Amino acid sequence: MASQKRIAKELSECMSNPPEGMTVELADDEDVHKWHVTLAGPLGSVYSEGKFGIVVSLPSEYPFKPPTVTFATRIYHPNVTNDNMGSICLAALKPEAWKPATKLHAVLEAVRLLLVEPQPDDPLESRIADEYRNDRGEFEKNVRAYVQRYAKGSVKFDAAPPTAAAG
Repeated sequence: MASQKRIAKELSECMSNPPEGMTVELADDEDVHKWHVTLAGPLGSVYSEGKFGIVVSLPSEYPFKPPTVTFATRIYHPNVTNDNMGSICLAALKPEAWKPATKLHAVLEAVRLLLVEPQPDDPLESRIADEYRNDRGEFEKNVRAYVQRYAKGSVKFDAAPPTAAAG
């Protein structure tokens, strides 16, 4: 029950004082373990023209196990899988690096900062990381194409991949 209490407190904090450019809501009012976050592309970044859906799934063992954070909106980024799974490579979310004291507000802020400053030295998409490092113009052109194709209009969370079933 302590997990539910902590999640409810963090949800309240994130809804009343969300990270810059974000709105936070529950995917289902009956389930505090799944959040839908809408992120406006950060100003000054190549993503600034888009709106991105992010799904935060909290395990029942939260805060002792990290949340799973994925992009519901396709995005061209070295630290996000270039598929409909939208997996994010973020050091703080790796099980070996996760600290129970980490707040979800900080996790969301870290995701936003990835759009401002990708981390090409810890990529999920090596080809995109190489392009970011070696041909910034081509990288930005590809980002803009993805933003136009996937991140315009209202965010669709129903396209988000289902969470993997324990097996």
